Amino acid sequence: MALKEPNDPVALFEAWLAEAAAIEPNDPNAVALATVGRDGHPSVRMVLLKSVDSRGFVFFTNLESRKGRQLDENAHAALCFHWKSLRRQVRVEGAVTPVTTEEADAYFASRPRDSQIGAWASSQSRPLEGRFELEKRVAQFAVRFGLGRIERPAHWSGFRVAPERIEFWEERPFRLHDRLVYHRRDGGWATERLYP
Repeated sequence: MALKEPNDPVALFEAWLAEAAAIEPNDPNAVALATVGRDGHPSVRMVLLKSVDSRGFVFFTNLESRKGRQLDENAHAALCFHWKSLRRQVRVEGAVTPVTTEEADAYFASRPRDSQIGAWASSQSRPLEGRFELEKRVAQFAVRFGLGRIERPAHWSGFRVAPERIEFWEERPFRLHDRLVYHRRDGGWATERLYP
């Protein structure tokens, strides 16, 4: 059965994500994030999708990390979700904007306390002398905050990828896979099918 073409690719993505959440053993919201900095060299890593709606796909990170710096230099990114157990993949490309302060604060407050301390302790993507250096910083921030509320550090926030292109890929026998692409057009979506 070929992929159907609903009008809203975000709704189709949400349906696929829900199916993945029901059977994937770990992190069905894991996604490869590709960025390109000023030097023109691409970089890719796994992040976790934290929300999606008609405005886009949201993830959070240290703004001083390599990905944070690259997104500051070039505010475009690509995402690739791969659910091996479902034999499906979704690729997203689009412009990237920071989430609002309120969104970042709300998500940071929902994180486990140890993750909040980790956001303060980690100088993400910078050289680390050894594991003890990181553990020492974690202990220092744990003492600093004690049992009190941990505020979001200024260097930690999120980004939203506003999709301009979304491709749905589903495995079919004999490598005759289904590929359905949505392109942003005139405030709506146009679709096209691609050869596998």
